[in-house]
Amino acid sequence: MGSLKRKSTEDPSVERLSPQKQQREDSASLNTLEESVACIHDVSYPEGYEPRSSFSSSPRKDSKPAKEFPFTLDPFQSEAIKCLDAEESVMVSAHTSAGKTVVALYAIAMSLQNNQRVIYTSPIKALSNQKYREFKEEFSDVGLMTGDVTIEPNASCLVMTTEIWRSMQYKGSEIIREVAWVIFDEVHYMRDRERGVVWEESIVMAPRNSRFVFLSATVPNAKEFADWVAKVHQQPCHIVYTDYRPTPLQHYIFPSGGDGLYLVVDEKGKFREDSFQKALNALVPAGEGDKKRENGKRQKGLVVGRAGEESDIFKMVKMIIQRQYDPVILFSFSKRDCEFLAMQMARMDLNDDNEKVNIETIFWSAMDMLSDDDKKLPQARIVSNMLPLLKRGIGVHHSGLLPILKEVIEILFQEGLIKCLFATETFSIGLNMPAKTVVFTNVRKFDGDKFRWISSGEFIQMSGRAGRRGIDERGICILMVDEKLEPSTAKMMLKGSADCLNSAFHLSYNMLLNQMRSEDGDPEKLLRNSFYQFQADRAIPDLEKQAKNLEEERDSIIIEEEDSLENYYNLIQQYKSLKKDVRDIVFSPRYCLPFLQPGRLVCIQCTKTEENSPSFCIKDQTTWAVIINFERVKGTEDDVSRKPEDADYMVDVLTRCTVSRDGVLKKTIKIVSLKEPGEPVVVTVPISQIDGLSSVRLIISKDLLPLEARENTLKKVSEVLSRFAKEGMPLLDPEEDMKVQSSQYRKAVRRIEALESLFDKHEVAKSPLIEQKLKVLHMKKELTAKIKSIKRTMRSSTALAFKDELKARKRVLRKLGYVTSDNVVELKGKVACEISSADELTLTELMFNGVFKDIKVEDMVSLLSCFVWREKLQDAQKPKDELELLFTQLQDTARRVAKVQLESKVQIDVESFVNSFRPDIMEAVHAWAKGSKFYQIMEITQVFEGSLIRAIRRLEEVLQQLIQAAKSIGETELEAKFEEAVSKIKRDIVFAASLYL
Repeated sequence: MGSLKRKSTEDPSVERLSPQKQQREDSASLNTLEESVACIHDVSYPEGYEPRSSFSSSPRKDSKPAKEFPFTLDPFQSEAIKCLDAEESVMVSAHTSAGKTVVALYAIAMSLQNNQRVIYTSPIKALSNQKYREFKEEFSDVGLMTGDVTIEPNASCLVMTTEIWRSMQYKGSEIIREVAWVIFDEVHYMRDRERGVVWEESIVMAPRNSRFVFLSATVPNAKEFADWVAKVHQQPCHIVYTDYRPTPLQHYIFPSGGDGLYLVVDEKGKFREDSFQKALNALVPAGEGDKKRENGKRQKGLVVGRAGEESDIFKMVKMIIQRQYDPVILFSFSKRDCEFLAMQMARMDLNDDNEKVNIETIFWSAMDMLSDDDKKLPQARIVSNMLPLLKRGIGVHHSGLLPILKEVIEILFQEGLIKCLFATETFSIGLNMPAKTVVFTNVRKFDGDKFRWISSGEFIQMSGRAGRRGIDERGICILMVDEKLEPSTAKMMLKGSADCLNSAFHLSYNMLLNQMRSEDGDPEKLLRNSFYQFQADRAIPDLEKQAKNLEEERDSIIIEEEDSLENYYNLIQQYKSLKKDVRDIVFSPRYCLPFLQPGRLVCIQCTKTEENSPSFCIKDQTTWAVIINFERVKGTEDDVSRKPEDADYMVDVLTRCTVSRDGVLKKTIKIVSLKEPGEPVVVTVPISQIDGLSSVRLIISKDLLPLEARENTLKKVSEVLSRFAKEGMPLLDPEEDMKVQSSQYRKAVRRIEALESLFDKHEVAKSPLIEQKLKVLHMKKELTAKIKSIKRTMRSSTALAFKDELKARKRVLRKLGYVTSDNVVELKGKVACEISSADELTLTELMFNGVFKDIKVEDMVSLLSCFVWREKLQDAQKPKDELELLFTQLQDTARRVAKVQLESKVQIDVESFVNSFRPDIMEAVHAWAKGSKFYQIMEITQVFEGSLIRAIRRLEEVLQQLIQAAKSIGETELEAKFEEAVSKIKRDIVFAASLYL
């Protein structure tokens, strides 16, 4: 396909991809940058602090600004700089690309002007590298420390990752005493489940006299964060918050399988309900035989065309280029999807001949940094796959790429040579590379536990990449939607607020040991000062108010004969519990599966509606259905250990239902009695919803798709019911027919019979309005339960957060010999203090068990790879015999460490912990340590190049920590061995220098 011709006009609200169907939208004039843009300026003071009267919102006239900028500052930038001039800490909370770096630049300039040391921290090494380059061009006195690289460590301005900053604080580095300002970029990372605790520790332990600049995406609770900083450091902390976007956004929906775009949120932030509904109506549902999908297949909710056809992605990009909406970033949450979707673009050419020449020049200039052997790797995959795409203006960016290639792609994108970039979420973090348009190819992501919809905060972060300041009048954001997305979910994403900044604090042994070893020697002090504790304490007044309101509501409920009624209520609860126990036994798969044949009549519980739930009838409302089929529910990976008899099964039954539709996508089906009006529908119910199996089986039609066939089947069911109306439908006897042999079953049945006789004799059984009275009592009991739950939370909040866990973890350290009974750190503890990039206890145990002393360096490196590899590979090969033996030793050690933790009351799943050490890259790392070339080791593993490189770099980080650990206890032999290991792996493409340095 030749180069796409661009349209000369630009239409911001396209309704259809075909030019004939375009409609021009009258859009109101945009707020220009010259207009005043509101920002909120607030300040948090510590308790008892007397604010200085000298702080003024007007600029200081007595001295020249530390730095002047060649453009007019936005109000939020001016306000933040005034706080810096007043030498007070500030938190700047603003959208992506709003210009927060201006504040960081001013803080650095001010520190250098005053001959003070300033630290700049960021969450990722790539961002640190970029910022180092940016700051180095601006100020000469700049150094870099990322773990991978150290440049000018004595510079006045040091750029580093937050982990390095925390490590320096624990080690009591001399630099700490000289720091006047600390800049925390992307501080909203503090809510990250894995690494967020690093920010919290770093802020709590920061030097007493230092001041802070916190740069964050918009967070609704910025004031709460500033209040915490003010309390912990006993100094004022300003908040400068703005919702202002330099370039306003328009949000569109692209319905999967359709051919149109729908403007659902305009540049003023107004949600367009009618356009939103039109977009959902235009969805082509899966599996309905639509002609548009006859020759295509689905990929992650997108229609993927066969050869000669246009996929959803192809149509989308084609339209974007025609409308001059490029450059475009297309976000996907899977590395493989990024590459797969990029390959869909192979027929498209977005660059002219000059651009192609420039791309080749930049590409090969970067590749020339590699050795001749390492160039063999790009020959195989990059030159044959990636370079042709790059020359066409199409790129891919994800963590699985070679770092050098990833940086080449970033440079090409910044130079405007890539018009269409497929990227994972990491591209939206920190890297200041906006585009005109952002597309979400999928809105579900795997968060480590499960697949979930992206939050409104994540959507705001990524969509913020749309719109280049000073270039685009507006940014375009397009959401590709398939029929799985509920309208309410889509609305929440598009119009939801940013995610709150909540603490992700958790305890680690490394943290405890370092705290015990520090001058104060008190981990409780860190816990007391944590943001987690601050948020817990702050919630108490609200919780007290909630509890009081609920108590008033509960006490206002007066019930006649409450004691008798409560006795009757408790009997019903016992009865229902016993009935459930019996049902769980009888309808466990081992007993009921042989009887779930098609045609068997089955008694099922009706769907409870809000009006009759909770029901206090002794008998649940049931109806009859006919079994069509049953199947086992596919579990998660964690279900592998479950026995087949413990598995969950679902049963397809034909019965009478009411079907209501809310909008296009949302459909509600309720099972009703056969006598009630409704439709004959095949529904899927869990076995737990079955109340009884009849001995009657019907012959049913094989094809139940026609409505008539379903109606006729239900008529047969009704006829059978009327035939047995007097004596009742014959049921399978659990003991005689289903062969249920369980003493627990017989005991429960006897207790049920005893309870049934009590019901008839009970004094309130025949009381009028008994059902309503029981509902009121139930409501009262629910209120009591809520009050208890709130008071429990209040008790745990007023106590020290993690107090019990802290005690338990200290017990572990004592049992394993890391600390004495007086909390003095022992030899083992000194080693664990140095290890922060891998599981410190298991690694220390292996070291003290002599495992590392007795094996070859290559084997040791291979074993250590199990500590740094976290990705799950399907069908990963087992390591060879000698390596497998080492891996078994590691598993045994990990199991012993986990069992000690369990015995000490630390909450841990022993097997999950043992399985967290993965042997997937042992062979590859072993070959690398023995001197194999990178292209050779890529032939023996199925992982992405970038993922393997990242793992080996993390492995080098662990080895550096082990060198320090061995040095700290005088183990010179081991220290030399770890140093040899570093020299064996630290080479070639794996440790190629960043292009930014």
